[in-house]
Amino acid sequence: MPGERIGYGFVKAIDYKRMQKSGICSDQLTKEDFMYYGRQMLVPEIGAQGQLKLRQAKIMVVGAGGLGCPVLQYLCGAGVGKLGCVDFDRIELHNLHRQLLYDPASVGRQKIEEAKKVLAAKRPALSLDFKNERLTAANAMSLLEGYDLVVDGSDNFKTRYIVSDTCKALDIPVVYGSILGFEGQIAVFGHNGGKTLRDLFSGPPSADNAPNCAENGVLGTLPGIIGLIMAQEALKLIMGLPVLHNQLVLLDTLRFECRKLNF
Repeated sequence: MPGERIGYGFVKAIDYKRMQKSGICSDQLTKEDFMYYGRQMLVPEIGAQGQLKLRQAKIMVVGAGGLGCPVLQYLCGAGVGKLGCVDFDRIELHNLHRQLLYDPASVGRQKIEEAKKVLAAKRPALSLDFKNERLTAANAMSLLEGYDLVVDGSDNFKTRYIVSDTCKALDIPVVYGSILGFEGQIAVFGHNGGKTLRDLFSGPPSADNAPNCAENGVLGTLPGIIGLIMAQEALKLIMGLPVLHNQLVLLDTLRFECRKLNF
């Protein structure tokens, strides 16, 4: 079928006309938008209206590590208008097997700067608000305020509770994920009056009972799997589609067993 040449691809006339029927004005979504995001805009639940919501969205990602890397890449690719990120770590060699935003030449550099450089190259029009600092109880409010939602890719319990408590005060939903070995957890907190992390676990475990990847390890693909699910929940939340509500998903990728717990 004949199409119109735009950039590096074709927009089939039938696809373009289908998506134009959604009522979005040409000054809101360009032909380049239809070409770039056309395949996801053809999904009936998304359409041009959903794509416009993504363009207008402001999402903060806490952490640019194992979970943050896939989250940032896929939110960038899906067309989110503004991405924030806060992280203070430097890239180490042992990060590279699972944090695929980085390469050996990045070792020793700040994660936040390398991530920003890669994402800006992928989508020059993307608005990036990346902060090279540690998120604490003292600065969390100023860092998270003004965003539509927060994706928590942090790797320690203290930060997770700070994020959850701050987002509750700001009335911002949180997409939560954690990983260890072959297993991961995903939840959405505080959406439409939903429960928070403290409703599920009243407080962080003691240091002796707090497993982490540094001590117990993680298969390199697991952060990608869990991070992609977190990005999926974030995109659905922005577009007003069904998301996990007062539910915790437990995914065991060794036996490929999935449980969904209501709380």
